[in-house]
Amino acid sequence: MTRIDVTPLFRPFELRSLRLHNRLVMAPMTRYFAEGGIPLPGVVDYYRRRAEGGVGLIVTEGVGIERPASVNHPGVPVFHGEAALRRWQSVVDAVHTAGGAIAPQLWHVGSAPDISGAQMPNTPESPSALFAPDRLFGESMTEEDVADVVAAFARGAQDAQRLGFDCIEFHGAHGYLIDQFFWGVTNRREDRYGGDLAGRIRFAAEFIRAVREAVGPELVLILRISQWKQQDYDARNAGSPEALAAWLQPLADAGIDIFHCSQRSLWKPEFEGSPLNLAGWAKKLTGCPTISVGSVGLSAEFLSDLRGTATSEHAAIDDVLERLDREEFDLVAVGRALIADPEWPNKIRDGRVSELLPFRREAMSTLF
Repeated sequence: MTRIDVTPLFRPFELRSLRLHNRLVMAPMTRYFAEGGIPLPGVVDYYRRRAEGGVGLIVTEGVGIERPASVNHPGVPVFHGEAALRRWQSVVDAVHTAGGAIAPQLWHVGSAPDISGAQMPNTPESPSALFAPDRLFGESMTEEDVADVVAAFARGAQDAQRLGFDCIEFHGAHGYLIDQFFWGVTNRREDRYGGDLAGRIRFAAEFIRAVREAVGPELVLILRISQWKQQDYDARNAGSPEALAAWLQPLADAGIDIFHCSQRSLWKPEFEGSPLNLAGWAKKLTGCPTISVGSVGLSAEFLSDLRGTATSEHAAIDDVLERLDREEFDLVAVGRALIADPEWPNKIRDGRVSELLPFRREAMSTLF
C-alpha cells in the first residue's frame, strides 16, 4: 500500500504569541474526571501523554467559569479557586515539558440539563426562559447576570494567562450558553442582547472585548462555533455565506483570532454550490485562521461512533490533507481517536497506521 504523504499536517503554525510544531489539535472532550470541580491527579498525565504523542495544541475539556450555573455535572472541572487552578498549573507544566502547547476551553453550559442525577444545587440559566415539552431551558438572565458572566470570562482568561496557557478557547458551540445567545430559538430576549442577529451576538462580542482588554494583544483567542446543537442536529445559525459573515465578522473585530468550527463530518459542504466546509467558509469570509473538526480519524459518522463501531483508521485523512494543501483551513482537531490512542499523531506521521488503536466506548471511562 502506498504511504500517504502527511507532511501538511506536520508543518509549523504561528500566530501572535502562539507557536505550534504541527497542525494537529486535540479537540476538547468532557471526561468527568473531577471531584468538587478539581481535576483528579491523573488528569495531569492524561494531557501529558497526548503532548508526548505528538499533538501540536491541546484544548482541554470544557472548564467552568466562576459562575454557579456554569457546570451541570459534579465531574466537570472548574477554572477558578486556588485548588483547581493549582492542578491546572500542573497540567500546563507537564504539557510544556513534553513539548506541547495547551489552551483551556472556558465554558458555561447555560441551560443544558444536569445529566448526573446528582441534583446540582445551581439553577440553570439561559438568555430567556423557554419551555420545551420535556424540560425547562433555564431562568432568564438579567442584564446584571450577563455583566457578571462577562466579568467571569475575563477573570478566567487572566488566570489562564497567569498560569502560562499558550492560548484560550471559548465554547460557543453545541447549544451551550454562548450559542444559546446566538440561536434565535433559545434567545427570545427583547433587550439589547436579543432580537436581530446584531443583538444576539452582543453578549459574545462584549465578553471577547473584555477578555482582549484583560490579556492584551498577543495572547491568541479561539472561539468554538457550530451550526448544529445537541438539542437539534439540523439547526443553523446562518443559512447563507452572507449570514455567516454577519455572525462571525463582529466577533473577529472584537478580538477572536481563530474560529474552531465544529461539524459532525468535516468533509460535508456547508452551503450548496461550494465544497467549502464550515471552517473553509469562516476563513474565507473573515480572513481568520480556522480549526476544522468532525470525525477525523474515524471510519464512521458521529452517531455510529457513539455506538462503538468506529475505529481509529485514517479514513478522512486524504480529504483533510487536500483541504490543508488548498489552505481551506489551518488546523485540524482530532477527538475520540486521541482518547483511544495517545500516540495517534506520531503513528500517523511515521506511517504506523497498522498500529493505531481502535476506539472503544469504554475508553471514555478511563484516563489512559
